Amino acid sequence: MNNSKLKVLKLAFPMLLLFSCSTHVEDRASMEFQPIIPDTMNLPNNRALSGGIYNEASGGLFATDRRASQVGDILTVALSEDFTASKSQSATSAKSDSFKVDLPNLLDPAGDQALLDSGAETAFSGSGSAAQTNSLRGELSVTVMKVFSNGNMEIMGQKKLHLNNGNEYVRLSGMIRPQDVSANNVVKSSRIANAQIAYLGVGDIADTGQKGWLSRAFSSISPL
Repeated sequence: MNNSKLKVLKLAFPMLLLFSCSTHVEDRASMEFQPIIPDTMNLPNNRALSGGIYNEASGGLFATDRRASQVGDILTVALSEDFTASKSQSATSAKSDSFKVDLPNLLDPAGDQALLDSGAETAFSGSGSAAQTNSLRGELSVTVMKVFSNGNMEIMGQKKLHLNNGNEYVRLSGMIRPQDVSANNVVKSSRIANAQIAYLGVGDIADTGQKGWLSRAFSSISPL
């Protein structure tokens, strides 16, 4: 009895490791998307020392540009991604051969008949098609991670949703131009260069949509 329990524990332990592995990997990946928080203690004090209300360094109420432009600033990305891909292919081939040899019949010259007759015919027809459609819409706030000399900004951000049976992650990184940021501090996802957009899940719901490790192992070695 003790030996059977020990065998069950030996089989269950690797399975528990596999189930927890995906969550651990995504938690490690989330650390790479930590925002940069500027050090507000070292920011210069632009407030006028003369006691006046107007300050040239800060700008007026209607002249202030509130768009992201510095490291640590936050802006919103409007996700509007629609991709459709399709591909089809067809092939048809046919071939026929015939071979026949006629020899005269010496006993009956009028009754010539074929002593050797053969033929072959082959045909092939095949077709295939593939189609895929992806759509992603929503909004995601990101942080400016780096500002280049030409004004372009590297952005990065993620949203983590805690659900009852798992977690959902939305991650985005890329590079934007300052002129593509609207007056309300929003940039379209189609304006992001080298965009890396990921939407994935970890947990029971995500696991039900995938094959188990044993099924994947058999599928990889199956000749069918």
